[in-house]
Amino acid sequence: MGGYRIEVIDPLRSLRLICEHPDLSMDLTWEGSFEAVLEDRHVLLEGTRPMLDASRFAQVGSWSGTLSVDGRDFRVDPDVWLGTRDRSWGIRPSGESDPPGRWAAEPREGFWWTYIPLRFDDYAMVVILQESPDGHRTLNHASRVFADGRIERLGWPRLEVDYRSGTRHPECARVHLTTPRGEPLLLEVETLGGVPLSMGAGYVGDPAWSHGRWMGRDWSESVTYDMTSPDVVGMLPFNVVDHVARATCNGDVGWGLFEHANMGRHEPSGFGGWGDMAE
Repeated sequence: MGGYRIEVIDPLRSLRLICEHPDLSMDLTWEGSFEAVLEDRHVLLEGTRPMLDASRFAQVGSWSGTLSVDGRDFRVDPDVWLGTRDRSWGIRPSGESDPPGRWAAEPREGFWWTYIPLRFDDYAMVVILQESPDGHRTLNHASRVFADGRIERLGWPRLEVDYRSGTRHPECARVHLTTPRGEPLLLEVETLGGVPLSMGAGYVGDPAWSHGRWMGRDWSESVTYDMTSPDVVGMLPFNVVDHVARATCNGDVGWGLFEHANMGRHEPSGFGGWGDMAE
């Protein structure tokens, strides 16, 4: 098990996360605020080859316990430390890279992705979208789950993102949803800082390691990134970034995640290639 382990206390409701390392340690308990949401099946093709064929559940909740970073201790108060989690299974890119072949000679034109799990006082919302460079939507899920377990599907979301000039950094977004009764529902999201997933998290693009790669028995590592370093700043436009999000919906205020990437060509956003940025 090593110094990192997860203990399931109550399936799909409560778990304990433990990490024991000189630089970073924690003993945290997760409590789901609402039932987990089963998202729609996610299939991603490279030409005719399936790169990803997976299912996933998402849940919003809160954390409690203790966290220590470089010798500094933090008390994790569940009234303040809100969070989201998801769990996926199926086929997805992981482990050692495939040898170069056809797809190396036919590089991807772009990658557009949006994932928005949010916790409000009386309900949770989950929106997950993916589109090809021409705007064709390959994944669409939008739902709202209430404390009594009711789930509403919220139609075919229309997303408007305001990017910071000269970048592809999303400053805010509006998600136009539709209730089961056909009524419009506007979700407004403001981003409040973020973490690039290709720096230390093991996602695609991480130069050091990736999910499923063999790093050696009993391997552990801690890494610190200077987010102002030119080497890091130069990678930011080519990342999936998890932004802390403040959201409003019909006067309700919620908090959660705005995970977004807009790389390369995406015609609905007005970007024609990898070097295009917002005006």
